[in-house]
Amino acid sequence: MQPRISMITLGVSDVGKSVYFYEKGLGLPRLDFESDEVAFFTLQGTWLGIFGKKALAEDAGVEFAESSFPGFSLAHNLESENEVDQAMEAVLKAGARLVKKPEKVFWGGYSGYFADPDGYLWELAYNPMMWVGPPAN
Repeated sequence: MQPRISMITLGVSDVGKSVYFYEKGLGLPRLDFESDEVAFFTLQGTWLGIFGKKALAEDAGVEFAESSFPGFSLAHNLESENEVDQAMEAVLKAGARLVKKPEKVFWGGYSGYFADPDGYLWELAYNPMMWVGPPAN
């Protein structure tokens, strides 16, 4: 994998309230993407995603429980489905735990999730509609 984090996604209790906080309170630049379920903010070198906690757990294919779900994930975007598959194979060989096998997803892309040795969720994703995060090298 290249040394970058494309996006940090926060699982929040109230998407609208959190969007208002990050956009109006912190002044983060919001990506022009209209949705009541998800929002994206462009940062220097990465994106911040806001998504409902339960929806994020469902997307990752993990059980939602306030006491055990960390409420965020890190994403590493790649340039093709094949690169997602290759990266997933490499991280699994290095000791990651497969959480969700890479597959075509509802938003039109291709992604899968793994947990690092401490259980933190990472998404490996290919988005054919737009590049997410810092430029690929």
